[in-house]
Amino acid sequence: MNDNKTIAAISTAQGEGGIGVIRISGEDSAVIADRVFKNINGKKLVDMKGYTAAFGKIIYNGEELDEAVALVFKAPNSYTGENVVELSCHGGIYITKQVLRAVLDAGATPALAGEFTKRAFLNGKIDLTEAEAVIDIITAKSRGAARTAMFVKEGALRKRIGAVKDSLLSLTAHLSAWADYPEEDIAEVDDSMILSVCDSAVTELENMLATYDAGQTVKQGIDTVIAGRPNVGKSTLMNLLSGSEKSIVTDIPGTTRDVVENTVLVGDVILRLSDTAGLRNTDDAVEKIGVDRAKKRLEQCGLLIAVFDNSQELNQDDIELLEQAEQLPSIAVINKTDLENKLEVDKIKSKICNIVYVSAANGDGREDIAAAVEKIAGTQNLNPSEGILSNERQRSNVSNALKSVREAKNALLAGMTYDAVTVSLEDAISELLEMTGEKTSDEVLDRVFHNFCVGK
Repeated sequence: MNDNKTIAAISTAQGEGGIGVIRISGEDSAVIADRVFKNINGKKLVDMKGYTAAFGKIIYNGEELDEAVALVFKAPNSYTGENVVELSCHGGIYITKQVLRAVLDAGATPALAGEFTKRAFLNGKIDLTEAEAVIDIITAKSRGAARTAMFVKEGALRKRIGAVKDSLLSLTAHLSAWADYPEEDIAEVDDSMILSVCDSAVTELENMLATYDAGQTVKQGIDTVIAGRPNVGKSTLMNLLSGSEKSIVTDIPGTTRDVVENTVLVGDVILRLSDTAGLRNTDDAVEKIGVDRAKKRLEQCGLLIAVFDNSQELNQDDIELLEQAEQLPSIAVINKTDLENKLEVDKIKSKICNIVYVSAANGDGREDIAAAVEKIAGTQNLNPSEGILSNERQRSNVSNALKSVREAKNALLAGMTYDAVTVSLEDAISELLEMTGEKTSDEVLDRVFHNFCVGK
């Protein structure tokens, strides 16, 4: 990355809209912007204070392109920590691209993917976990995902990691000073102090890892299959959860011949739903293909919503579904509760512990399904404000740090020297420093920012 160059890119979604924003960042951002932006009062952007705005025209090749508002930010008080100018023109693919072209012809360099946020990191505005949270905010598909990312962006995870890192740093510094300068008046290190610090670090790192899967569920969602024998109400349930007529509903068994898919938000959890063909033995060639696809989806899903008809006794297809449900995270939905009960619910309870009673046709029971989904996903008691691990890179750093702290503790208990303990503690610290970006490589940075869009 050419850190010394002034960069520019379109920072809003490229399409028709009320406003399009072209962001310019670098030492010469105001100088370059002044070459294309003409303030209606004649004042130059380079002469304006930070956090001020001006209205004017975009001029390119001697012609007026558009009206625009210029926002001026002065280093270090900007998103990137550099001088920044944002030109807000009318939204639209043609206009925003023309304004960007004018800025580039005036001396700016096209920004790379994620380069604005990368500069913010390199200039000390954010750490690496906060940088990763930016893309998570942009791609969030639920309130829970957005809140989780926002807390990380505001430093919750950095502070949590920082507390563990600082305690380990203090301990290793004490160990090193005590070993290297025995003649100095330094408090003697004892095993109980080392064990206390290690135990606290282990507990906190374990707690971080314990919430990782639930955090990923909030962020990415769960591949979910709605399954059951024909005419138990799978498609009606699909429509209830979707809030629309996604699946065809009739009284004729076997109406759903293929997998119908939709992504819905249930509680704070995204479900990538698949409404499958009714599970039964059939001689209908087309329906059989649908049943086979349903069974294949069952083998691959992360959550099974097994639907049963409250007004019918269990049959062999139901029994086979229950056997499969034992091997998967499952919710049993007892549908048609508005009809007389003939279903052996106790047999279902012996196989599936999460039971929900609904009348999908009447629109009853969606909230109960949401509660069951959040329970099985582990998101019920998830607290985003604590700072939750966002991705596999962070999980790996914490996992490696935990392993090293445990090794330090085991080395001490085995009677090894404090030097051996210190080596393991330093390995743990190194992992945490890499996680926040205080100690990292270009390879790690490239991996973090390669998924960013240009303009962010």
